[in-house]
Amino acid sequence: MARKSRDIWDLFTETGGVVFPIRYLMAIMGSIGLAIIYGFKVNVSVAIVAMVNHTAVKLSSTLHQLESNTTAIVEECQLDDTSNTIKIVNEDGPFIWNEPLQGLILSSYFWGYMASLLPGGRMAELLSAKWVMNGSVLLNVVASILSPVAAELHYSLFIVMRVIQGIGGGVTFPAMHVMIAKWAPSNERSILASIVYAGTALGTVISILLTGILAANMEWKWIFYIEGLLCLIWCTAWWIMIADSPEEQTRFISQEEKDYILESLGHQGNNGEQKEKLAVPWGEVLRSKPFMAILIAHFCSNFGWYMLLIELPTFMNQILKFDMSSNAGLSSMPFLCMWFFTMILSKTLAVVQDKGLITVTTSRKIATMLSSVVPMICLIGVSYVGCSRTLAVALMTIGVTCIGGMYSGFLSNHIDIAPNFAGTLVAITNCVATIPGFVVPIFVGKLTHGNQTIGAWRIIFFTTVVLYIVEVVVYTIFGSGEEQPWNKAKVADEETSDQTLPLKEDIKK
Repeated sequence: MARKSRDIWDLFTETGGVVFPIRYLMAIMGSIGLAIIYGFKVNVSVAIVAMVNHTAVKLSSTLHQLESNTTAIVEECQLDDTSNTIKIVNEDGPFIWNEPLQGLILSSYFWGYMASLLPGGRMAELLSAKWVMNGSVLLNVVASILSPVAAELHYSLFIVMRVIQGIGGGVTFPAMHVMIAKWAPSNERSILASIVYAGTALGTVISILLTGILAANMEWKWIFYIEGLLCLIWCTAWWIMIADSPEEQTRFISQEEKDYILESLGHQGNNGEQKEKLAVPWGEVLRSKPFMAILIAHFCSNFGWYMLLIELPTFMNQILKFDMSSNAGLSSMPFLCMWFFTMILSKTLAVVQDKGLITVTTSRKIATMLSSVVPMICLIGVSYVGCSRTLAVALMTIGVTCIGGMYSGFLSNHIDIAPNFAGTLVAITNCVATIPGFVVPIFVGKLTHGNQTIGAWRIIFFTTVVLYIVEVVVYTIFGSGEEQPWNKAKVADEETSDQTLPLKEDIKK
């Protein structure tokens, strides 16, 4: 039986000296890796504000409406405080990309992301999760450095670069799920998973801030050059410091920590059995109610997540009229709060769970509930506060902060129900949950084309609210933290077969 999780100070003294536990180093490095990937995912959401010639786009939209004999809907916020309002002259970029084209560009990342999920999941399980993760970041770095040239040649080439970055980004969640399944003792799974996946929030914060600062003070193309080159440092460190599993880790790990992880995961030092590659029991997976609950929760949650992640800078710019610097700071603040909330919630749930006060299932449902109910209430509030900047920003911040509960909730649940197939399961749910990634920008672009109004955004917010309700109901009823029988179905079948064969031989004798 695995030992109970220890206090954080014990983690630094596992061999009597000061030794930082390698499993936490893996989680921190994985978190930084996901921060990089999410940085590349969201930087265009901010950069596009500096890249687009908004004056020309607005003029073109007005002319189109006049030619079509349609009347533009005007419902702009009239703000008393104009100190932070956008200065179009200073921020106009070289590209005349209208709202639908901007939506197409923002959604193109998710085409590649979706295509690579399932192959990435199986590659991580069967080959090397470490190198799948490293390769994904390198692919993003190369595409980022080539993006400025591509954008200047034609927007379609810029879209190709975004698709390539999406291909790299799609394999990261499956790769890190496999790493967590191999490295995390069962009673530390929530904490390690939260550390890893909180990197998505941290990456969003850093990327939005850095991109906003670079866009406000330098030419837009430096966003892609600087952010791309900085990420090469992580690739080198990950390659040198981290291995695929405790068995393969030769540097920085104590024997006590290695034994502790293997004992907790039930390896008992028998490496041979763990090397066996299990075939995915597709029929049982797709008929599993706990798995389908995760899939539905992931899809519904991601609609709200991507809506805020991708469109928040546009909402702050077009509706609340914040300038580039304020937009970057205020757009990133909710994600910084989210990072802190994720860390606190995961530790709190782990402590309560370790004391036997709640089960794994209850823990996952509490976290998922927080990640959906609170944002739902906040979006309803934002829909009716009108042009009140303070209230809108406060509600957005609270909503995005609580979305962080998903990392301790359904996003950790794949490893609970089937650790042997964690990479494949998260690839499946993330594949379906990526659909909002390319639907949301196009959906928002269509609704707001020539109609950047609170009324249009209210429709967007209420669509998200309906999906949050579906998530809460389905996951609360069908979600489970128990390991499913099909996780070890093949092993069980082989053991039965091995026991049966000698009996047949005895009968013949």
